[in-house]
Amino acid sequence: MGFLTAAHLQFLLDGLLWTVGLSLIAFAGGGLLGFLVALGSSYGPRWSRFGVGLYIKLIQGTPLLVLLPLAYFGLPAMGLNIAPLTAAGLALSIYVSAYLGEIWRGCIESVPRTQAEAAECLALRWRQRVWHVILPQAVKIATPPTVGFMVQIVKNTSLASAIGFVELARAGQIINNSTFEPFVIFVIVAALYFALCYPLSVLSRRLERSFHVAHR
Repeated sequence: MGFLTAAHLQFLLDGLLWTVGLSLIAFAGGGLLGFLVALGSSYGPRWSRFGVGLYIKLIQGTPLLVLLPLAYFGLPAMGLNIAPLTAAGLALSIYVSAYLGEIWRGCIESVPRTQAEAAECLALRWRQRVWHVILPQAVKIATPPTVGFMVQIVKNTSLASAIGFVELARAGQIINNSTFEPFVIFVIVAALYFALCYPLSVLSRRLERSFHVAHR
């Protein structure tokens, strides 16, 4: 049984940085796709709404542990060799887009119809009504749940270890295999996850109170 050294702690911190990086990739990619999903679901034609709805149900009904191997092993089978980081970022982005798209769709549709009607009375075009009247209000409503969902993104990055990507949880497993100190190691891992997630949870609650979303 070994002892926890400074090198082990540095390895954990490196894993923490990869967790943060992967979380940002997932949020950026998932946010971009999710925005298109939300717009297609709220303002697209009937065929678009059907396709977006099917996409959301398919992704939300598929475990992330299935999406990750599909990206990592499925794409090379089609001749596209990708690194674990790329596969994890792609799978997480697709997974996140379905949830953020649904969250943002609900926020867009929660803006009172009278706002759009008032903008129409001002002779604003459809794009002007959406970009200058509806979306700014929807962003205000969507900010707290979006920040809160980022906690789930951070925690879900731990599943990327299934395809060989070394993030915080996987780094803890590797160190435990050499030191056999699971309690100490995973307490540290849990503390590091807490240090990432707790501020996001607090920020989400503060934004909710600040924007008075809970009173809607």
